[in-house]
Amino acid sequence: MMRMLNRRLVRELWRTRGPVLSIAAVVAVGIMTVLTLRGTYQSLVTAQAEYYSQTRFPDAWAVLESAPEAVLARISAVDGVTSVSSRVGSTANLFVPGLSMPALGRVYSVPADRRRSLSDLHLTSGRYVQPNRGREVILSDKFAAATDYQPGDTLAMSLNGIRFEALVVGTAISPEHTYAVPPGSLYPDDERYGIVWMDRDALGPLLQLDGAFNEVLIQVETEAALPGVLAAVDRILEPFGGQGAYPRAEQASHFILQAELDSNRATSGVIPAVFLGIAAFLLHMVLSRMIATERTEIAVLKAFGYSDWEVGGYYFRFALAAVFLGALVGIGAGVALGQSMVELYGQFFGFPELVFIANPGLVLVALVISVLAATAGALSGVRRAVKLPPAEAMRPEPPASFKPGPVERLGIGKLVPPAARMILRNVERTPVRSGLSALGVAYAVAILVVGMFMFDGVDLLMRLQFDLSQREDISVTFNRPVGLDVTHALGGLDGVQHVETVSTAPVRFVHGPVQEENAILGLPAGSALRHVVGRSGRRHPIPVSGVVMSRMLADQLRLEPGTSVTMEFLDGERRRVSAPVAGVVEDFLGLSAYMDREALNRLRAGPPSANMALLRIDDGAGEKVGRQLRDLPVVASVASPAQMLASFQKQMDESLLISVFFILGFSCVIAVAVIYNGARIALSERGRELASLRVLGFTEREVSTILLGEQGLITLTAIPIGWAMGYALAFLTATAIQNESYRVPMVVDAGTFLWAAGITIAAGVLSGLIVRRRLHRMDLIKVLKTRE
Repeated sequence: MMRMLNRRLVRELWRTRGPVLSIAAVVAVGIMTVLTLRGTYQSLVTAQAEYYSQTRFPDAWAVLESAPEAVLARISAVDGVTSVSSRVGSTANLFVPGLSMPALGRVYSVPADRRRSLSDLHLTSGRYVQPNRGREVILSDKFAAATDYQPGDTLAMSLNGIRFEALVVGTAISPEHTYAVPPGSLYPDDERYGIVWMDRDALGPLLQLDGAFNEVLIQVETEAALPGVLAAVDRILEPFGGQGAYPRAEQASHFILQAELDSNRATSGVIPAVFLGIAAFLLHMVLSRMIATERTEIAVLKAFGYSDWEVGGYYFRFALAAVFLGALVGIGAGVALGQSMVELYGQFFGFPELVFIANPGLVLVALVISVLAATAGALSGVRRAVKLPPAEAMRPEPPASFKPGPVERLGIGKLVPPAARMILRNVERTPVRSGLSALGVAYAVAILVVGMFMFDGVDLLMRLQFDLSQREDISVTFNRPVGLDVTHALGGLDGVQHVETVSTAPVRFVHGPVQEENAILGLPAGSALRHVVGRSGRRHPIPVSGVVMSRMLADQLRLEPGTSVTMEFLDGERRRVSAPVAGVVEDFLGLSAYMDREALNRLRAGPPSANMALLRIDDGAGEKVGRQLRDLPVVASVASPAQMLASFQKQMDESLLISVFFILGFSCVIAVAVIYNGARIALSERGRELASLRVLGFTEREVSTILLGEQGLITLTAIPIGWAMGYALAFLTATAIQNESYRVPMVVDAGTFLWAAGITIAAGVLSGLIVRRRLHRMDLIKVLKTRE
């Protein structure tokens, strides 16, 4: 007997292959996202853990001006410290052929003995630097690839005002630069930012740090010991210009990688739940329709001795077949897409080995989730089939309760065409199904909105940062504080129109029990090249006294405008002063603090000085000015906001294409599945009614309007609901991903809403055309025959 039911199941699956395939597609996307996102997350976590372990990644760092090597023993003796390494480091200019301005470099020393050093390198080509071999360097792998440097080439560079050439002997990756981002940027710029490693004995004298160090790397015994270790290290290094020790969680590359991992983990739970929930809803709709139209068949099966379990199992197997088909496709697609995702991550994060991990446990979880979705969707329908008594099932289903619709109740029946009245009545008589269908379409709209809002937010962020805030053409960083008269020297360069000098100072903000280490940017009064700009684009003037700070920094310190904050300067005389909070600005990059330059210099009690300059130059003069700047010994690095923006936009364009492809695909799968199944169900349930209308003289177009108009009404109703859901999800997303490095502005352009609506309507039209073709091929005589 079971064989007969199984044969019938195969025939029914083939007959309803359209709805079955649409359900399978939704399930496939859900399973694919489970495997892709969870597998990618596990792959990244595994690669991170192995890489950190192999290279002895530090737990903490400390930066200082200079200390003799003997101080390292005092740090090693701190309770909780298990390993310590010292090094020297500085910024540098890298003169890359073909670039109009020098690339920015960060140069670190490496020890001759790598066995005990922390943050060891992983060579990707060439060899390690050797002592007493002159100025040999190892370049970061991505920088070397972007600039075509290979072992054996010569790199021209400028360090601490000294210009020299170094021999490239190898390329490498470092756990400290898994995600190498230039200062002040969000995205890598491999062509204009590189990491350089030199032998300690060669680099130390160039920085006047022979026998001394200015950076410390620390490993601790347990995480619980970390706060005490940081405090002790700060006390030891304070006389040597210590600028505050910081933990791994604040290390730039690790912070960005961890934020991506956290986002990946959160997304891997939300997106699959949406798709599998919609799959369960579609299964509920299809099985409910099947059982309603197969009442007589169910009665006959029970009359011939099939038990409730056998009949219920038949319909449950129908649900499992659709879901398992989707699961098989989803598993294959998930593994393939996961491998592609890992390759994509490999372009951004520098791991020595990054392979996609699709362990059997994850596949098993995907299959269990599939069964749960099938069970949730089939439960209601199977229960109806089991509880249906044979005698009752032999009789036709009682007619629905008819009553005046909204059009009649409003007294405007004569103004509304008959087809429209039929559509409204049918929607009103099936409120639950219509509401759930609208909710499914709304999900598709919401996915489009939340997927595309990121680009709206990032566009606004870039416009605020590069069009309104950073107005300079070139920013110059000095290798030591200089007098304000440097303005005249820079202003005299050929092609320079205007120069402004800026002071920066490392500081520890203290308010009650809360403290935060940061930097203050001292801007000149009436600055034309650097503005403090808030969310709305409004400029915030810098007062002659007091601090203006980011909203997030103020919130962390529990400060409001008018309150006073204590500032402990971490350089110079390390003065401790108080200043009022003059204003709070809603900005989106970093935790910024601003003061008037003269007021900042007064608080530090030092001579007026600057360590940065902003330049406005003639059009097309970038290369000429760059050549002049790199010949100045006081210049440590040169950067161009325009080049940073171009690099960022290039990265965005690449990721935009991939993101939009998946967003469109996911939303169209949902929209087509919901709308198509709704129309197919309506066609099956109302086939006799629609055929009767054709016999009575209605045209194919009019009958199609009655059938598809209901789905059109549901779709149009769902669009504003989806807009609201998408906006809410976008707000939650923006809130969840904000961090100290950046905050995505919560803005959704009107164009995003229109695109979401247009794509959903297009998916609905496609579904309607498929069902309309089936409607036009309907055999009227066969449909109108009385069912025996």
